[in-house]
Amino acid sequence: MSDIAPPSLSHSHLDDAQGLAYGSTMAAFGMMILTHLGLVTGQTAGLAVLISYATGWGFGPVFFAINLPFYWFGYRRMGLAFVVKTFIAVGAVSVLATLLPRVITFDHINPVFGALLFGLVSGSALLALFRHGASLGGVGIMALWLQDRTGLRAGISQLGFDVIVFALALLVRDAPLVAISAIGSLVVNLMIAMNHRRDRYIAT
Repeated sequence: MSDIAPPSLSHSHLDDAQGLAYGSTMAAFGMMILTHLGLVTGQTAGLAVLISYATGWGFGPVFFAINLPFYWFGYRRMGLAFVVKTFIAVGAVSVLATLLPRVITFDHINPVFGALLFGLVSGSALLALFRHGASLGGVGIMALWLQDRTGLRAGISQLGFDVIVFALALLVRDAPLVAISAIGSLVVNLMIAMNHRRDRYIAT
């Protein structure tokens, strides 16, 4: 019989605080890499990036505003605690995405390596948030709500949204940059698929 106790599924408030802090900071750092290289991504963050590129508005405020309508879906599907944690995470990412360029600058990043780094950093950020009962809001929440109401698989909804986002990206970014961006999105999804245990944690 093993002496190793099974992992606890509960987290203390301190656990949650450090998880949200890490996840939010790494997510903002990942977006800094992405926007520095002029790349794009999927989901709500990707839509916020495209609006930022097209209008010149900062990513942080746009990302925060876009997520506002989705909290109702999150409350219906995941409950109040999830919505509060997600609101905190989204708010923190929005603020940090604005502040980080003031304390971090890049001399040179190869775009392909930058896309890979974005994927790794963002994947670890999302894992941290998922494991502490939060997310970065947006399309994932609505996709789960639609799955409950209509039976349409959440993965199909999210994939469809991402296809639209990348198609729109071709209007404001060169095709090679969009192709490189797809590498980063693939890495993010692989990180989640390979490391997130849905039998232990709730995610969007």
